[in-house]
Amino acid sequence: MSKEYNVLSLAVSGVEKDNIKVSYFLQKTGLSDVEQIFGNKLLSLDDILAGFKQDEARKNEKYKELLEYSQILNEQLHKLKIKEDKRSLLVSGVLIALDNKDFYRDYVGMSSNKILSSALVEIIKEQLKTEDLQGDKIDRLMENYNFIATHPSLKKLQKSKELKTLRELINDIDENINGYVRTYKYYDVLGQFYIEFLRYSNSDKGLGIVLTPPHITDFFTDIVDIKTDDVVLDNCTGTGGFLVSAMKNMIDKCNGDSSQENSIKQHQLYGIEYQPEMYPLAVSNMFLHGDGKSNILSGSCFDEDIIKTIKTKKPTVGFLNPPYKSDKSDVEEFEFVLNNLECLEKKSLCVAIIPMSCALAQKGERLRLKEKLLSKHTLKAVFSMPNELFKNSKVGVVTCIMVFEARIPQPKNKKTFFGYFKDDGFFNKKTKGRFDYDNKWIDIKDTWLSLYFNNEEKVGFSKTKKVTAKDEWCAEAYMETDYSTLTQDDFQKVLKKYVAFNVLNDE
Repeated sequence: MSKEYNVLSLAVSGVEKDNIKVSYFLQKTGLSDVEQIFGNKLLSLDDILAGFKQDEARKNEKYKELLEYSQILNEQLHKLKIKEDKRSLLVSGVLIALDNKDFYRDYVGMSSNKILSSALVEIIKEQLKTEDLQGDKIDRLMENYNFIATHPSLKKLQKSKELKTLRELINDIDENINGYVRTYKYYDVLGQFYIEFLRYSNSDKGLGIVLTPPHITDFFTDIVDIKTDDVVLDNCTGTGGFLVSAMKNMIDKCNGDSSQENSIKQHQLYGIEYQPEMYPLAVSNMFLHGDGKSNILSGSCFDEDIIKTIKTKKPTVGFLNPPYKSDKSDVEEFEFVLNNLECLEKKSLCVAIIPMSCALAQKGERLRLKEKLLSKHTLKAVFSMPNELFKNSKVGVVTCIMVFEARIPQPKNKKTFFGYFKDDGFFNKKTKGRFDYDNKWIDIKDTWLSLYFNNEEKVGFSKTKKVTAKDEWCAEAYMETDYSTLTQDDFQKVLKKYVAFNVLNDE
């Protein structure tokens, strides 16, 4: 049964209810490991279900601890004068080295920071050599990691007790990050640390880099109902968050078939990354998640040779969060969407998260690109996203998710689904960031997906509408509001919440 379902087994021995022995065993879908949960008490079905859901709550709690550690580590690396754009590289390098059993066993006993820092770089290189990395990829990657052996703060013994030594940093990273990665596989940890490290830096804003929150990268895989035989393309890879989520959900559906899992890792995940400082993070991220080939191409997604290479892989799913335009000379976000669609097989789905301003465009270059999109592809859906979705990145852009069917021109009678998905259950806390503190996201996501897959119209949530390029592609333009359900108490409650929120978060 576990090939298709999460299976809960219940064992009971004894005769009298007060003297029985009870054991509960949980085997999750596709996994061979069985874990014992709950205690030695007979529970009702409702209590069992509630307890099972607490598994997600525990994961959330561990994730909160991970975010808290990212802030601590950021402060430590700041004191060591390690630049923001190098901090994620250091973390990824340490995680790669810790994957080597000899280094994991021996690093604690190395006699000096200088020896340890040099050994760390050498082990990173050795580990990368085990991958099927082509051309000069390893040399290019090592150009980014070599700073570890030369940075004064990493190779010298710290005189101040406030400053961490390299050995102490490795210990902390192993305990706090590696521990999480081992427990909760296939998660874009590096992406989240990148967000935290650049939170108070302006170095990425001019590049338009806005990394997608992990619950949204997972949501993308649900939107396309990803299959084990899909070939996934992200032409704006960043740290690889979409590919990691795709890997996770595809492997979850393999039901323990190791050959199928290896095929996914080696032949079904492809990325393109232009920014040289992001490329090594994407490659190392895939390495850390067991990607045996690291099919991340370095260069422009508009390069003809790269497009030809990707087309030979016949991708069936496209994901992207393109660089957001901050200057008139920047490439339009829709150009990246068109590029992704061009590489996909006919009838494949492309999901993109882009600024809402693109959806609202009714003139100029963006209108021309909307016309081009509909002339070649079908706009299946647009979801209006929460206004503060990128709060943790210190970016205030309002976004929407667009879903296209590749190489099928928009039919004249086609009704596009528009979702008003403004509340994902996440909210912001001062110093701690935006997070699902009340564990609401799973139920909210299920509601969103049900509305979308059933093409269902629901007041306050969704609408279907025929649209042209000249129309606004957003739910807000077509939504109906049932004002009869609003009362004076509703207004008062919202105002009180708003005032309390601002006081508690000092905003």
